Amino acid sequence: MDDCLILGIESSCDETAAAVIKNGREVLSNVISSQIDIHTLYGGVVPEIASRKHIERINQVIRQALSDANVTLDDIDAIGVTYGPGLVGALLVGVAEAKAIAFAKNIPLVGVHHIEGHVSANYIQHPELEPPFMCEIISGGHTHLVIVKDYGEFEILGRTRDDAAGEAFDKVARAIGLGYPGGPKIEKKAKEGNPNAIEFPRAHVADAEYDFSFSGLKSAVLNYINKANMTGEAVNEADVAASFQQAVIDVLVDNAIRASKDYKIDKLALAGGVASNGTLRMAFEEACAKNNIKLYCPAPVLCTDNAAMIGAAAYYEFKKGNLAGWDLNAVPNLKLGEK
Repeated sequence: MDDCLILGIESSCDETAAAVIKNGREVLSNVISSQIDIHTLYGGVVPEIASRKHIERINQVIRQALSDANVTLDDIDAIGVTYGPGLVGALLVGVAEAKAIAFAKNIPLVGVHHIEGHVSANYIQHPELEPPFMCEIISGGHTHLVIVKDYGEFEILGRTRDDAAGEAFDKVARAIGLGYPGGPKIEKKAKEGNPNAIEFPRAHVADAEYDFSFSGLKSAVLNYINKANMTGEAVNEADVAASFQQAVIDVLVDNAIRASKDYKIDKLALAGGVASNGTLRMAFEEACAKNNIKLYCPAPVLCTDNAAMIGAAAYYEFKKGNLAGWDLNAVPNLKLGEK
């Protein structure tokens, strides 16, 4: 069987990325141009700036990915591009670019769901991993607990009712003066603190046992800080960061382990930007070892937004014949399971 080369393109938020993936599992190149320094000035991602920076960088990033892989567009079998969810302007840049190249070179086009991409990062890191398995997707915009029944086929067991885990990290980081991006800064500060110093709530949703809710936890942290400020008490930022992080981790680990046992699935994968958190990964390693569950985690660079994961997901959609037409458009609120 001939090798299948996919050019992956990702521009859903503030990373402009392109990659060349061989047979869905092997990374020939993975180029990421981050805008994090620019958005840090504003305390979060500014959609208009993100879109403009994607336009500036996307051609360079694709050329670099092809060069690093030592291939040309004539060698590419299909182009996979994120079309949702994400920031609409940012998504449109990637979609327009992919359609233009596909049309000009007569290459098949595959629209990729961003969350399916995050799940597929595990296929790159763990070439032996095959569905079915349990997967917890933890990112800035999403917190999902799903059974991956087959490639691109998911049964959603739980999702967040309000803030995603990564969103809560960003908001709490801002509240304690750490700035953006919240996840890495909270993790770093938490290393200096005591995770048991402050008792923050662990929310469990009564009518949906695998769902998540982080807005109550976020409010509890804000109330704690406000009360301390009003009464003139000193706030130990490291203890707040560590106690908040531990509350998030406890819920994420508990729901995933419980679901894995309830559904008798002994393979659990993590995905999404928050899955790069070292303390979270250690907690999952301990819990999985205790419950005889095999844990799969992508390398941190594959957890955050990248095009290698998009290329991996596109490979399996391409093999199933799920091609996109010229009417492919950005869908900013695309739900998991929708095509």
